[in-house]
Amino acid sequence: MDDFDKVLIGVIGNEHPKTLEQAIKLVRLRFSESNEAIMDRILRLESEGKILLEKPPPVVPSTLTGYFFSNWALWFWIVSGLATVASIMVFLIPENAFPFVYARYVLGSIFVLFLPGYSLIRALFGKKELDNIERLALSVGLSLALVPMAGLLLNYTPWGIRTTPVTLTLLGLTLVLASAAAVRDHGNLRDKTHA
Repeated sequence: MDDFDKVLIGVIGNEHPKTLEQAIKLVRLRFSESNEAIMDRILRLESEGKILLEKPPPVVPSTLTGYFFSNWALWFWIVSGLATVASIMVFLIPENAFPFVYARYVLGSIFVLFLPGYSLIRALFGKKELDNIERLALSVGLSLALVPMAGLLLNYTPWGIRTTPVTLTLLGLTLVLASAAAVRDHGNLRDKTHA
């Protein structure tokens, strides 16, 4: 280990720079190396375990609109997109459309057996409270409970239990639950960053 590495370790250990740019500026006060050379040395020392750089906390959008258009809400758009595509396929792809009907069956199964329960689980529990296996099992189980209840309620309406009302009811239920989950998720993320 040369003097340059010792100075780097000392600067990062004593000064605690918040960013890599701050660390580079502090080292440049002592050595006239290029920014790239300093950064390479810092990253090498970190990979060797001689220094520890803290990763900055992820930026959580402060507004709900900002949350919906960030990577944090990617799950929401996937759930909403799958539910919408499955609903559209129910109405557009007939039973005798040979290769496309299998896509309808697969997406329809996901739409009925997974998405309503997953949306409810996301609304009820935070992201870290359940592991993936528990979330999957509860999503399927709750979907198997929600879909018949929706059908039972539809039975007492003028529309009855037919393809169109059942599909639109499940789509609405999934979108409402996913929206509630997104609002809860945004609130939890915002509370964690402000705590």
